[in-house]
Amino acid sequence: MRIGYGYDVHKLVKSRKLILGGVGIPFEKGLLGHSDADVLIHAVIDAILGALAKGDIGLLFPDTDDDYKDIDSRILLRRAYEIMQVANYIIGNMDATICAQQPKLQSHIHQMRENIASDLQTDIVNISIKATTEENLGITGKGKGISAASVVLLEKI
Repeated sequence: MRIGYGYDVHKLVKSRKLILGGVGIPFEKGLLGHSDADVLIHAVIDAILGALAKGDIGLLFPDTDDDYKDIDSRILLRRAYEIMQVANYIIGNMDATICAQQPKLQSHIHQMRENIASDLQTDIVNISIKATTEENLGITGKGKGISAASVVLLEKI
């Protein structure tokens, strides 16, 4: 078994769509980034790559490469899954937390779990996602950004 940890944060800005876990979330702001800036999926990718000792998302999908401009992060997650497969690992389980003062995310969590389970070819019971606020503290608490952290357990097949 191998364990990996991932973290990502992006700034909230006007004129961008908010995408978390591959789900479009109705909100007046979105996350700024080279791709769709899906912090949840980026944290999951970093956790997978970390568990495999393959670097991080920036190494694999650099923001200097126009091929990744505005790309759907689920595509990147499926590529990370392919790397995991080549190394002969499967997801044991994944746990993630999204930190956002707003919007409220509870009604979107199930779809996020379904998306990630599908992309990682695992059962939804292996995918846990939680959302929290930071009680008006820090960049997420002040509504300036959204962050996510994830841990994965990979099992050798």
